[in-house]
Amino acid sequence: NLCTNLPVYRGAMAAFGWGKAMSDFEVSTQGGSKSNANLIYILYLVSVVVGITALVGVIMAYIGMEEADDMTRSHYRNQIHIFWKGLLYSIVSALLVMVIIGLPMLLATLIWYIVRTVKGMDKLSKGQAYPNPDSWLF
Repeated sequence: NLCTNLPVYRGAMAAFGWGKAMSDFEVSTQGGSKSNANLIYILYLVSVVVGITALVGVIMAYIGMEEADDMTRSHYRNQIHIFWKGLLYSIVSALLVMVIIGLPMLLATLIWYIVRTVKGMDKLSKGQAYPNPDSWLF
């Protein structure tokens, strides 16, 4: 692939840890596991295109939270907060579309959603708890 030979591409892949083989990324439907929390983050990112996967993800987060250790529980809490706060931000933004400010707010909500999800994936891959999952910002 031409793109994979570009230095910028390789640098970005290394910086975000995306240069790993697919077998390095573990996903599981086993509630309470780190790989299950990773699957939920992936479902959240896919929901940007296919919205229903976020609903599946938040249900999985509620189910998995009971069996998780403290580190993974912080990620489940983060995922639950991403879902509900993202929904709230989206509804408020959609209502404000008529006053023009809603479109920039929808864009800001999308950016917030993606950044918070990717930040969670990064912390999870490093084996770190999500810092302050109750935060309203990043």
